[in-house]
Amino acid sequence: MIDRQAIRRRWEAVGSKLDERGRRMFASGEALVAGWGGVEAVSEITGLARSTIGRGKKELKAAPLPKGRIRRGGAGRPDLSSRDATLVEDLRSVIEPATLGDPMRPMLWVSKSHEKLAVALQKKGHEISASSVKRLLPTLGYSRQSNRKADEGSKHPDRNAQFEHINAKVVAAQAAGQPVISVDTKKKELVGNYKNGGTDYRPKGDPRRVKVHDFEDKELGKVVPYGVYDISANAGWVSVGINGDTAQFAVASIRRWLDVMGRERYPDARELTITADGGGSNGSRVRLWKVELQKFADTTGLILHVHHYPPGTSKWNKIEHRMFCHITQNWRARPLTDRLAVVELIAATTTKAGLKVESALDTATYQKGIKVSDAEMKTLDIQGDAFHPEWNYTIRPRSASNQRG
Repeated sequence: MIDRQAIRRRWEAVGSKLDERGRRMFASGEALVAGWGGVEAVSEITGLARSTIGRGKKELKAAPLPKGRIRRGGAGRPDLSSRDATLVEDLRSVIEPATLGDPMRPMLWVSKSHEKLAVALQKKGHEISASSVKRLLPTLGYSRQSNRKADEGSKHPDRNAQFEHINAKVVAAQAAGQPVISVDTKKKELVGNYKNGGTDYRPKGDPRRVKVHDFEDKELGKVVPYGVYDISANAGWVSVGINGDTAQFAVASIRRWLDVMGRERYPDARELTITADGGGSNGSRVRLWKVELQKFADTTGLILHVHHYPPGTSKWNKIEHRMFCHITQNWRARPLTDRLAVVELIAATTTKAGLKVESALDTATYQKGIKVSDAEMKTLDIQGDAFHPEWNYTIRPRSASNQRG
């Protein structure tokens, strides 16, 4: 006679807590021990199908699976991304207008629910449920997080509308085959044998020895990495400056990106779309930034479309969570002993998604505190967009007779 109560107690105490394969094999073992009628009794107690218990019996007799597997090779349905070639990229495009994240960490999180994301993908022609979206998000580096990083204090009423405006302009430029770059300055870094955040593998009991105090070295000083991230190509350029973070340095870095990487990748480029923070050397109110961009447009012949993120939202800038965070990860726990080390560590940054970064030292000296007069501003060929012209504007090359400086 089958002792159903004993089987139930063992199932609740042990069997129900195992993984998929463990539950099958546990139930199959109980059925074998129970003898005649055991499969039916165990199926009723555990809720497992009789066919599942039957497979478990075969697994008890077969060779063990490789460590970490719970199904034989080829078992289970193929994953969604292999059946739907455009699903992952479409999911990424749906997420990004609403993406949040810490610029110094690769982990991202989303402000849309799984249900809303599924609906958006269904409108693009994909057959997908909210639960499938939930499973896919971790493969793109996203997770659900608490909202402690999302509170930014006061918010501009058109903040979200500006995000959508930038996204639409970027998508349009990419569709036209024109380059789109995200620019920003990484925080200044001390050069020398100073502690760098993070941990790395070292022989046990042999930590890297660094200076106790972070007093700036008078000879080595600090470096200022200014980045240019090509959104479409997933490639970046970083100019490592030894002077201040000025608008001249920022535009010089964009010029070097164009000379080193941009011209080769976009030989027929007529326009360049630039997304930037609202403050800093490339801020929306910085006159010198606009003057230098005008000079850049004049010499290259490119029409420049500039879009600034609203104040306090720099973490949305693509360069933050697509390039800078990976650079920080790459040199974690490694002192930036000299300027060449900074350049080499930046250039060695790669990701599984195919990110490639090039870098070079900029030894030029950029004067601080340059004032731009109203008269000089009037010489610029700059036109604001209808939507928030202080954040969105176009700079066109001037004719030779109208150029100043």
